[in-house]
Amino acid sequence: MTLETRFADRMDQLLQGAVPARMGVAVSGGSDSTALMCLAAGWAAKQGVELRVATVDHGLRTEAAEEARRVRQQAELLGLSHETLCWDDWDGQGNLQDVARRARRRLLWSWSRGFEHVLIGHTMDDQAETVLRNLARGSGVAGLSGMSDRARLPPPTGPMPGRNEDQIHDPQLLRPLLAFRREDLRDWLRAGGIGWIEDPSNEDSRYDRVRTRKALAEGKALGLTVEGLAETARRQGRARQALELRAQDAARRMTSIEHGDVVLDREALAALDAETRLHVVAHALRWVSSSDYRPRMISLETALSESLGGRAVTLHGCVLRAGRGGLRVYRELKAVSGLAAVADGPILWDRRWKVEGVDVPGCEIRAAGEAGLLQAKALPEWCPERGAPKPPHASLLAAPALFLQGQLIALPPFAGAPCRLKLCPPMGGFIESMLSR
Repeated sequence: MTLETRFADRMDQLLQGAVPARMGVAVSGGSDSTALMCLAAGWAAKQGVELRVATVDHGLRTEAAEEARRVRQQAELLGLSHETLCWDDWDGQGNLQDVARRARRRLLWSWSRGFEHVLIGHTMDDQAETVLRNLARGSGVAGLSGMSDRARLPPPTGPMPGRNEDQIHDPQLLRPLLAFRREDLRDWLRAGGIGWIEDPSNEDSRYDRVRTRKALAEGKALGLTVEGLAETARRQGRARQALELRAQDAARRMTSIEHGDVVLDREALAALDAETRLHVVAHALRWVSSSDYRPRMISLETALSESLGGRAVTLHGCVLRAGRGGLRVYRELKAVSGLAAVADGPILWDRRWKVEGVDVPGCEIRAAGEAGLLQAKALPEWCPERGAPKPPHASLLAAPALFLQGQLIALPPFAGAPCRLKLCPPMGGFIESMLSR
């Protein structure tokens, strides 16, 4: 079977027969993404699909702009439109690789409006490296299942002028090359006389992914292979699906959502087997924080044990606190204390709170904080909306609130707020989003 036929089969499986009118493809210019662009171009031409190409220029190397230009030339030779997405707002803080990955996804999300799928070029080699890296970190079933061939591309935080709730749409990332070896793709490119760009960072041992790649190469003598690790990911993926179904069934019976907090019945949670209990709580942390990833297993185990023992524990931008009402997972104030935006249009605050209909010009939305809650006592109609329980003080600290010139004018969970507030988690509903597909 030719590489082109294998690729077409994978696309059929991923799309499940629903071929879209247009798609995006992210291309860095390396061998994997170049092969993806060329294979996708041939497939799209036969299917009548409009294919658009984007390259992210992180601005971290002087060669990046020239590399983006070369990708554009290759795309144009294939008859494809191309756009360079520039990342120019890094403040020098945080882990560079993690920050760059988040920026890349933010840029791709903004670029991908108007189509439902974005193709990215992760290969079987990338899958094997992911599994090996997660194994070294002590990951559980979720980490050892590696990358999914389909994943949600989450929206960024911030204003969404002119967009209404029905227009909020997160495209899917598709990884059609997860069953392909990198060297097979390179052989195919060489046979076609197609060049690619070698990124010097792929040899820089300061990066985890490079050290993992070298460890994988050195592990061949022990029987450690790309194919073997990819098979581990496939099998762990089956186990993950079974665990997700069990955790979802348990969560239906023990979960309530209160103003964006997840409240888990303490006795029912304790009665679960350890793996299911950890899975439910890990999902609660992801859902409340709108995070793309789960917390690390060792941190999760420690935090859950301590919180059920009576301590308030912070993890993953959230707080876990056990009380009479159960184990409550709510947003940590520190995680949102720097989020602020002028409410001059619809705002998606903290990636999950949709605020619209604000009728006070010049007001700002940010976390209430201690100062805001002190001022809230003086607001009129200080009572919960009908049918909605009042969240505890600690939870309200991180709730979205409206301020005008530093003065609190509204805390939307309560009556009288001059705006509409709706919980719009990027994953969807808590129970429904427990399944990875």
